[in-house]
Amino acid sequence: MEIQKRLQEEFHLRKEQVENTIKLIDEGNTIPFIARYRKELTGSLDDQVLRELSERLAYLRGLEKRKEEVVALIDGQGKLTDELAQAIGQANTMTEVDDLYRPYRPKRKTRASVAKEKGLEPLAELIVHQDHKINVTAEAEKFITEEVPDAQSAIAGALDIIAERVSDDAALRKELRAHMMRQGKLSAKAVDPEAESVYTMYYDYSEPVLKIAGHRVLAVDRGEREGFLKVGIDVEEGPALRLISSRFVTGKGEASGLVLQACEDSYSRLIFPSLEREIRSYLTEKADEQAIRVFSENLGKLLMQPPVKDCVTLGLDPAYRTGCKIAVVDGTGKVLETTVIYPTPPQNKVEEAKRKLKALIEKYHVTVISIGNGTASRESEAFVADLIREIPTPVSYMVVSEAGASVYSASKLAAEEFPDYDVSLRSAVSIARRLQDPLAELVKIDPKAIGVGQYQHDMPKAQLDAALGGVVEQCVNTVGVDLNTASQPLLARVAGINASVAKNIVSYREENGAFQNRKELMKVPKLGAKAFTQCAGFLRIPGGKNVLDYTGVHPESYQAAEGLLKECSFELSDVADQKIGDLKERASEIGLSTLSERLGIGVPTLQDIIAELLKPGRDPRDELPKPLLRSDVLELKDLKPGMELKGTVRNVIDFGAFVDIGVHEDGLVHISQLADRFVKHPLDVVSVGDIVTVWVLDVDVKRKRIGLTMKKPAGSK
Repeated sequence: MEIQKRLQEEFHLRKEQVENTIKLIDEGNTIPFIARYRKELTGSLDDQVLRELSERLAYLRGLEKRKEEVVALIDGQGKLTDELAQAIGQANTMTEVDDLYRPYRPKRKTRASVAKEKGLEPLAELIVHQDHKINVTAEAEKFITEEVPDAQSAIAGALDIIAERVSDDAALRKELRAHMMRQGKLSAKAVDPEAESVYTMYYDYSEPVLKIAGHRVLAVDRGEREGFLKVGIDVEEGPALRLISSRFVTGKGEASGLVLQACEDSYSRLIFPSLEREIRSYLTEKADEQAIRVFSENLGKLLMQPPVKDCVTLGLDPAYRTGCKIAVVDGTGKVLETTVIYPTPPQNKVEEAKRKLKALIEKYHVTVISIGNGTASRESEAFVADLIREIPTPVSYMVVSEAGASVYSASKLAAEEFPDYDVSLRSAVSIARRLQDPLAELVKIDPKAIGVGQYQHDMPKAQLDAALGGVVEQCVNTVGVDLNTASQPLLARVAGINASVAKNIVSYREENGAFQNRKELMKVPKLGAKAFTQCAGFLRIPGGKNVLDYTGVHPESYQAAEGLLKECSFELSDVADQKIGDLKERASEIGLSTLSERLGIGVPTLQDIIAELLKPGRDPRDELPKPLLRSDVLELKDLKPGMELKGTVRNVIDFGAFVDIGVHEDGLVHISQLADRFVKHPLDVVSVGDIVTVWVLDVDVKRKRIGLTMKKPAGSK
């Protein structure tokens, strides 16, 4: 109940929303299914909120479990008090629980534990008491043994015990941690100031802990790992020592002086190094979270790019010595023909390459060319632009990111899909299909290899995989999947379907022919009733016997959908014939509340059914702006400051956005150039795939860098 209450407060949700959502998650329902088909129970929470709530629920449950473990461990030592149990119960984070457990945690051999083994704990207690009448040295002489040769050794051991006790004080650590967060600075210094590296801007660098941007944290972390930087937390020592002494030094005698000495040792040797590691871990963790969030948003936008549908597409994988690999695919992605041309150095067989491509374009009625953006891309783009000018029929082209194409081409999956093609020809097919349907093609590739993130190889693998996997799953289920044409990797991303079940679906399809209806899924091995419930609504059957199988209406709502049509004086056949254009108006005349009561469904589900019936098989990507196709090419030397251009946002990072303006190199719009107002993060203004108007700020031909702005210059029309 406590966890549920915290979730209500943190997410600003009603009690029943959280209660129902927790129950749905615990029952094993997938996030896409809950978001799409259980809106009445969740109050129409979307995928993102549901995922965040699910992650927070897991953390809080883990926290409660840890609290129980710590209480049991301390109780097992016979040291649990009511006050300590209460403090553990009220802890809000794992760090707080660990701080409270620290004094009772079994430690490896420390200076304090060695001193305790020598019997010096009573002397430590005597010193901590700070009675100014006591002669500490005289008392210490009573502890001289074979292992403790003199009074000074005894006092030193006692101070080690006190220092560890100071370090283990949970309340003190909490205050010092907060102090270091408020006042500390993350600093970086060069290991070798003369060494050349990409980290030169961090060779003498310092920034407040509370203000440093995540991408700079990740940069100095990497610089440290690669041996170029020494990184640490700088904080003034005086305030921390005053805070510690105010807690532990209670007098002015000899013993008090020794306690102060122990406090100083505790801070420099134990507390500061420990908290420094904690704060750096915290900064890295937050930077990772931010980077993963940006990566996830970029990936989602990339996957949801509008497909260039029903176009015969020519995929061109550029190269120099080995030639450009060509693949022509039809509107469904089926390969029609492949070849290799050599228009680039060293062969430079430009005219021969033109003849080959002109013949393919004429033979298959190619309307668009998809060019990979890798090696020799600029030369290939110039060649294609020149070719287009010589063709009487309209043909356009687009440069697409080929990130991950080589990974896919060399994979087992690609070998199974194209056993007769070599790796490079598979890349050409993938490049063509990326333009036709980015989602269907990119799901075959590890999201980390798609190249729309920052420092992705430095991220915690499990956390990154979970986040990106959730994005892919959300996109696939938002669009829906054609059950009779979808690849195994695409099917595996559908809610409720894992890799083995996806493989079984494909095998069943190959053995029995196309699925005729959704119910037939129940015949697929290992796809039980639970999996059917989760996946059925996201799988589409175009041209099936029941038009509802081509919509996002879940089979559990078929009866309600048919009832709705009847209430509004329509037949199921009218849906297939698209003769229900005024369904929404007729439903409104009757009243959505009235209809929902008659049909036994909630209003949100009713609204979703109406939307699906009006557009069977609708693809939400079709409503987005179309990709920017080109027919001519620019070169870096053509760019001049002030020039106005249209471009496509290719990547969004913490400090700006990279925009493809038809030159081989993407231009950078720095965060300060995104708008005429303060921009907290570039994602607040632009997303991957956006078509934007930019103006050239500056061009560095030597370093191949282009500075752009989205602020309209004075005097521009």
